[in-house]
Amino acid sequence: MFHTIITLAYIIPNIYVFLRFRQLFVNKGYKLYYSLIYILIALIYPFVSLFSGGDSAFVNGTLGPMVMYILPFYLYLFLFVLLFDLFLLVNRLFKIVSGEKMRSKGFKIYSLSVILLLSLGVVVAGAINFNTIRISEYQINIPRKSAKIKKLKIAFVADFHLKRRTNLHFVEKFAKEIAVIQPDLMIFGGDIVEGDNDDESMRRFEQIFREIHPRYGVFAVLGNHEFYGEQEKGHFFDQSGMKLLCDSTTVIDSSFNLAGRYDSHFSRRKSIGELMKSVNDSLPVILIDHRPSEIEQVSKTTVDIQLSGHTHNGQLFPLNLILSRMYQLSWGYKKIVNTHFFVTSGIRLWGPLVRTTGKSEIMVIDVTFRGKL
Repeated sequence: MFHTIITLAYIIPNIYVFLRFRQLFVNKGYKLYYSLIYILIALIYPFVSLFSGGDSAFVNGTLGPMVMYILPFYLYLFLFVLLFDLFLLVNRLFKIVSGEKMRSKGFKIYSLSVILLLSLGVVVAGAINFNTIRISEYQINIPRKSAKIKKLKIAFVADFHLKRRTNLHFVEKFAKEIAVIQPDLMIFGGDIVEGDNDDESMRRFEQIFREIHPRYGVFAVLGNHEFYGEQEKGHFFDQSGMKLLCDSTTVIDSSFNLAGRYDSHFSRRKSIGELMKSVNDSLPVILIDHRPSEIEQVSKTTVDIQLSGHTHNGQLFPLNLILSRMYQLSWGYKKIVNTHFFVTSGIRLWGPLVRTTGKSEIMVIDVTFRGKL
């Protein structure tokens, strides 16, 4: 169903772009050639979606990577055509450009070139943004209660979406960034691995993660994609040296509770009230929940910090505007009552390798435990 919705969201705007380009920029003698070429290129995404499950090297190795850029290119092509049509409407009212000039070959070539170059430029900039790791730093204070420590540095990431074709250099670069940050605690917030592949790529990723050794360890929760890819049993996490928290809690160094929830995709996950019954009330509480979907409920508990991902901050403008309506916090930081909420836009993405909203980020949260022991 999800892929059907995505396909329809791709095809319908494409029909609009196809018809408008044909009407605005293509001369009569070239309309047939234009139609054939446009349709052939536009069909690459549906074709790959249908046959990517097979063993075809051409589909998976050649056309597959192309789709990662074709989808966002057509999205921005559609948006820039809409803007051009808006300009045409305004021009009818105010005559900014004369009708004679609008009909000229030079104006058509110029307009078409601008639309294509702008669309391509946004995709290139989004690909660069996607491949650039950025650090988001925050400083917060929470009640110390009976914690033994005064400071805690947390490194938090989510949404790696690791699979066979994931860029190994990117994962190595991530590990180097973590080594520079030197966190006390490393947390992975779900959607870390795709599928159940057990190949050389996955073993290399596991090895890289095993080399991360913060003072208080490496912890993780499952996301919805671990369930889709049959990774919910946690084999990848075990091999990577990560301790999974599945509707469970643990006390770290007699200083704070760390709690992790099943993703809401798991129908039998505990409510936040049930989970909180197992925490030590005399210590601060850090909660990991893949989706930031129950912020209001959590803010009414004694949770001090919640860490989430999943949203990707929409990934592509203007989808981030939709996400901001769906979630009380779709990206960034917000304090509600006494709980500090953090939602990362993800270290990588599922789908197109282009990011025009948010950033490929590692959240670094410096926590000060205030008050006397």
